[in-house]
Amino acid sequence: MSEYQRPWYKSVYDWLERRIQIEGPVKDAVLHPVPRNTASWWYVFGSASLTLLILQVVTGILLALVYTPSAAHAWDSLQLLNHQLPLGWFLRAMHGWGSNFMVAVVLIHMTQVFLFGAYKFPRELTWIVGVFMLLMTLGMAFTGQVLRFDQDAYWGLGIGASIMGRVPFVGGQLVHFMLGGPIISGATLTRFFALHVFVIPGILLALTGLHVWMVLKLGINEWPMPGRLVHRSTYIQEYNHLAHTDGIPFVPGAVWKDLVFSAAIIFAVVFCAAVFGPYGPKGIPDPTIINTVPKPDFFFLWIYSVLSFLPAGMETPFILIAPVVAIVILVGLPFVAGVGEKSWRRRPVAVFTVMFLAICWGELTHLGTYTPWSPQMTAWSGAVIPVDLLKNRTPLERRGALVFQNKQCRNCHSLGGLGGLRGPALDDIATRLTEDQLYRQVLLGGGNMPAYGSALSPAEATALVQFLETLHPTNEPAASDASRAVAGQGGPPPNTTVQRGGTQVGPH
Repeated sequence: MSEYQRPWYKSVYDWLERRIQIEGPVKDAVLHPVPRNTASWWYVFGSASLTLLILQVVTGILLALVYTPSAAHAWDSLQLLNHQLPLGWFLRAMHGWGSNFMVAVVLIHMTQVFLFGAYKFPRELTWIVGVFMLLMTLGMAFTGQVLRFDQDAYWGLGIGASIMGRVPFVGGQLVHFMLGGPIISGATLTRFFALHVFVIPGILLALTGLHVWMVLKLGINEWPMPGRLVHRSTYIQEYNHLAHTDGIPFVPGAVWKDLVFSAAIIFAVVFCAAVFGPYGPKGIPDPTIINTVPKPDFFFLWIYSVLSFLPAGMETPFILIAPVVAIVILVGLPFVAGVGEKSWRRRPVAVFTVMFLAICWGELTHLGTYTPWSPQMTAWSGAVIPVDLLKNRTPLERRGALVFQNKQCRNCHSLGGLGGLRGPALDDIATRLTEDQLYRQVLLGGGNMPAYGSALSPAEATALVQFLETLHPTNEPAASDASRAVAGQGGPPPNTTVQRGGTQVGPH
């Protein structure tokens, strides 16, 4: 066929190929052999992470066309996306849920690489680059939360600044650099916009390109067979022999599972975006409103829980030391355990480590979702006392129920399944504490409970305890003082005033 008879698109392709010369590298990448047993569903998380990164870049560019990185207009621009632009809410939801899925998939991928021993020789640098890709992914998630610039983001950023300020010697300079000045302002939002849109994605894309290049050059890790050890002197020859004698081309032999799983992940993101919608924004950021409980996004809740439970004196050492230690361990892992067994079946310490960290992360995240250490400040007004607890009660006991409600006891204690979780549930409190013990706990406090002796009048304290005395199952009597029974005393007679804790309590 002469040059004039060739289709125009082939001529264009040849013109480009002579100048770019990309056909050879693409063929090498597409047709490079991989061990047959690595064409597995366990090896699809890396490609899914790349798919989600592309999704984040595309949706982020579209959002940047509307979003205004200004303290005065950021909140309004999100309202515009949510309520006025067609499918603007869906675009925001795709970006937000895509971020969550990307963090989850990257974490799963890192766990799979760890358990399969894919960080060992000669893939040490591939693992290290992956560690920094994980850090950049978390950085993208954090800076994206700040860009919502609602009440949560504003005060969460203030907490972040206070943490940064604890760094010895340079804490003040770091805070000034992060905020763009001494306070949270428009310059702060501009800096985080630059980090989220330019700096972190640029670094992440560069690391991703390097990571993919090394995967192509070093090959995809083989299935970790028990007893197949890694030796620096022989591994590369053994891997190449395996890939060429029992291998298949990456396309189409292995790529179809990557495509199917990536499509499923995209469908899951679309489903969550359509059903659950975007995150926030919540209230307009206002530094004068201090009655707020800012929470980070889901994947950072465990840090929120750890800092809440740590003693005050341990917060700064944990904040400054724990992240550095974790990064050093991850980066140093392939140099300490770079050879030997790969199979998780013969590496019980690795399996135990993953299980322990997963359980800790899950429990701390769960605690962060409902803050058991913090009062529920709407519990007393939002949930009334169950009606069955007021039936057949004396006037004094009903008055105690009113005291219980008005003094906001349900901020910390639940009753009938509703209320705070800081203190124990009170549905059966009368079976666990005697009348004297109830008086002492209410008036003097103990544990996490403050003393209410100065906040309650003697009449209120008496009524409250009498109501608490009724909180026990019908078929189970209230707790009683055995010493009084031995002495033949059933308690102080009616209309008697007794001295407890320096306060007179009893009917008046």
